[in-house]
Amino acid sequence: MDYDDDDHNDGGYGNEPEEDEMEHDMNDEEQEEGDGFNNKVDFNKPAKSNLPAPKAVAKEDRTTTPYMTKYERARILGARALQLSMNAPVLVDLEGETDALNIAMKELNNKMIPLVVRRYLPDNTYEDWEVSEMILP
Repeated sequence: MDYDDDDHNDGGYGNEPEEDEMEHDMNDEEQEEGDGFNNKVDFNKPAKSNLPAPKAVAKEDRTTTPYMTKYERARILGARALQLSMNAPVLVDLEGETDALNIAMKELNNKMIPLVVRRYLPDNTYEDWEVSEMILP
C-alpha cells in the first residue's frame, strides 16, 4: 500500500461535488407554489383547543385517595428544595441542616410545605390537595 496516493489523505471523500454544485436555489415559480399550506404562525397567541377547560371538584366531593404517591412526593420535594435553594423562607427550625433537600424533607415530615397537589381526572375535572392534609408514603 502506497501512502503517497492523493486519495489517501482525503478521508475517502474525494468524489463529493464542490459546494457550489450542491446548492440549488429555488426559482420564483417554486417559491410561489409552496406546499399548499398556510405556514404563517403567530407564536404570540395561545393555541386554540377544542377541549373544554378542566373543572375543579369541591373539597367535600373529592374521590381520590388522600395518600400521597411516591411520584407526588418526589415532585413536591424537588420543587420545595428548588425554592429553598433560591432563598425561600424556611418554615421549620433548623438543627444544623444546610442541604435544601434535607430541609424540604423535614418540612414535608412536619407537613409545613405550602404547596398544593393538583390531580387531573379522566372526566376533565381536577382535585386540589394541600400537602398538609395528605397522608405521607
